[in-house]
Amino acid sequence: MNFEQNENQGMIAQMVRDFAEKEIKPNMKNWDDHEIFPEETMKKLGELGLLGIFIPEEYGGSGFGYAEYATALMELGKVCGGIGLSVAAHNSLCTGHIFYHGSEAQKKKYLPKLASGEWIGAWGLTEANTGSDAMRMKTTAVKDGDHWVLNGTKNWITHGLSGDVAVVLIRTGDLLDSKGITAFIVEKGTPGFSAVKIKEKLGVRASETAELIFDNVRIPEENVIGDVGAGFKQAMQILDGGRISIASLSCGVARGAYEASVKYAKEREQFGKPIAHFQAIAFKLADMATEVEAAELLTFQAAYLKDNKRPVTKAGAYAKYYASEVSVKCGNEAVQVMGGYGYTKEYPAEKFLRDAKLMTIGEGTSEIQKIVISREILK
Repeated sequence: MNFEQNENQGMIAQMVRDFAEKEIKPNMKNWDDHEIFPEETMKKLGELGLLGIFIPEEYGGSGFGYAEYATALMELGKVCGGIGLSVAAHNSLCTGHIFYHGSEAQKKKYLPKLASGEWIGAWGLTEANTGSDAMRMKTTAVKDGDHWVLNGTKNWITHGLSGDVAVVLIRTGDLLDSKGITAFIVEKGTPGFSAVKIKEKLGVRASETAELIFDNVRIPEENVIGDVGAGFKQAMQILDGGRISIASLSCGVARGAYEASVKYAKEREQFGKPIAHFQAIAFKLADMATEVEAAELLTFQAAYLKDNKRPVTKAGAYAKYYASEVSVKCGNEAVQVMGGYGYTKEYPAEKFLRDAKLMTIGEGTSEIQKIVISREILK
């Protein structure tokens, strides 16, 4: 495995750094304080090709692989976890689901708009009472002629309010039947389809989260993705790739916290010298640096397997579990290194810590990753 960044990765990393310096850093405190989802900024990211990174050029995408995708998310995570999360959810979940499992007609209709940023995508699996236990979902779809009628709710959905199109997993069969769930494409403005914003989140506050509501929503047969009953299997495959994106974002948040800690430790003086010269602080930085490197290696290994069409279930779980836990640890240590200043919004440490916590929850909690890993190694 080649550990050197390829030319595309270097180009993308610099492009994201330049964009973040100009478009994200000056605004992210306002977005975070007031829970503002910056749609126009997302659309600009689409213009840069970052909302269809791994989508082939024939569908309007950038045609890159997961290595480049991971690189972009790492760079975004170093600045703002909320923007990074929105880019990850748009690419891996909604856009990715249509690309990997949609019909040719569905790809041609939706991917160019999603990849360009003209449309923002949402993806819905979770419900209020069914997170990890997805097969107990209560939202249903009933066949009515050449349409399906959807009723119920989905919760914790990224871009649920602003999304122009959502891919949703709905029960079409019996409860607990893994072949009783189907994926549907639902466009914004469809009668009976609405959303309510979820407020007062701990972190990633620049990324919109909402509850989706389906009240006798009629969806044409042509908006079914793949076979009826294949939705759960599709979702598990999408989450395999999605976990690489969350691992990537986690690495970015962790590295951002680490780099901020190094900068502060070199500048802050106590007892006549920079605190970086004290072993207690220096060892914290050494631990953070080592663990961030390890998390990135696990993540790029999973991206390599994904790009080479090899199984990624175990590798993705390794990366997501470890990187997300490292991001929380680095955020926590950054606050500790900065002391009282780290506990204020004047310094970046507290935001890294708040944003990091979501990484251990979204797209499968750390506990679920342990289940996935243990099942894989005990096969």
